[in-house]
Amino acid sequence: MRFADRLEAGRGLGARLRELRGPDVVVLGLPRGGVPVAAEVAEALDAPLDVCLVRKLGVPYQPELAMGAIGEDGVRVLNTDVLRGTGVRDDELARVEEQERRVLAERAERYRGECPSTPLTGRTAVVVDDGVATGSTARVACQVARARGAARIVLAVPVAPRDVAHRLGGDADDVVCLLTPWDFAAVGQFYDDFTQTEDAEVTACLRRARRRRTNAGPSGAEREVTVPAGAVRLGGSLTVPEGATGVVAFAHGSGSSRHSPRNRHVAEGLHRAGLGTLLFDLLTDAEARDRDNVFDIPLLAARLLAATHWLRAEPTTSGLALGYFGASTGAAAALWAAPEGHPAAVVSRGGRPDLAGSRLPEVTAPTLLLVGGADPLVLDLNRAAQARLRCENRLETVPGATHLFEEPGTLERVTELARDWFTDHLAPAHV
Repeated sequence: MRFADRLEAGRGLGARLRELRGPDVVVLGLPRGGVPVAAEVAEALDAPLDVCLVRKLGVPYQPELAMGAIGEDGVRVLNTDVLRGTGVRDDELARVEEQERRVLAERAERYRGECPSTPLTGRTAVVVDDGVATGSTARVACQVARARGAARIVLAVPVAPRDVAHRLGGDADDVVCLLTPWDFAAVGQFYDDFTQTEDAEVTACLRRARRRRTNAGPSGAEREVTVPAGAVRLGGSLTVPEGATGVVAFAHGSGSSRHSPRNRHVAEGLHRAGLGTLLFDLLTDAEARDRDNVFDIPLLAARLLAATHWLRAEPTTSGLALGYFGASTGAAAALWAAPEGHPAAVVSRGGRPDLAGSRLPEVTAPTLLLVGGADPLVLDLNRAAQARLRCENRLETVPGATHLFEEPGTLERVTELARDWFTDHLAPAHV
């Protein structure tokens, strides 16, 4: 068996991986040859496509010997055996890392431009290359994805040696390979066309994938927006499906941003139910570096109120009923803002409504509190906060879920409960 080219290989791999389809999946292509393969996989899975950028940290006097590797988001993976055996000093390691980080940043800018990397926290990362030979690059890519927070890692390649799983040493949770020939010598041996992939092709694949995700499906077009909040401007993503009956503003918590994979999962479920969403950053990058701001509930509530005013003035959402969805400290911000913002409904996921304190009895919006059944401390805090609410309210526990709802099926249950609460309470607004 041979592949005509990387596109044919990617289509075959995508067909094999279809059972992975779901909102938590991200496809990561290894530049450069792995990206055209990954683009076909991403299309088959209807998943976002990104590159997995890694750089080897070579021993200063023997660069081909890896003492570790680096990836984006400050990730570093070290080989302690090599460091110990070569006697590389900390300052020598730091110099090599500084040089390789510059190269990494240049490549990120070349491939993505100003687009941020796709968040991996709590998601399934499908790491794709055009084949595996020694397995060293694939191992590092899997390690980097793990260090960036991926909950599950699947290495997917068209061709590899028969002992590919052994070569990966357990760095991938699953390995999917179409072809493991007994006479494997090199990856290119199994392609009719194994022409080197150029940078222009990598960037074109990423652009097409972004365009496909923006224009696809019932969720309507997602567009980047700027929400004014006093002297600052906050980045956001607004999605308004055709015929939307309401819009939900998301208040993220604990320093997360509009790229939160869990909140985006819930948002996609709301889109399918005909609801619009605004996911926006409550804090600027500079503000987020100060952890005190994450727990400054009046500040976060003020930002949510600014977003509320913006949504009610924005032409595509001005006539829609408004809801608040808050997570962690964002839930406290949502309840703090509710007496002034007058949302039609509020949903808290794994939230800290107790931090809204004296504002709780003033809330009039129907409020749903969602807590993991295996999150006893937060469950107790939610019960105490519920006792202070005077509005219509309900507390639902999700069996088996811990604080981040990482367990299989738990985030889907959150999405269903939030969807039903909002669709029941977000009747079209009368203006």
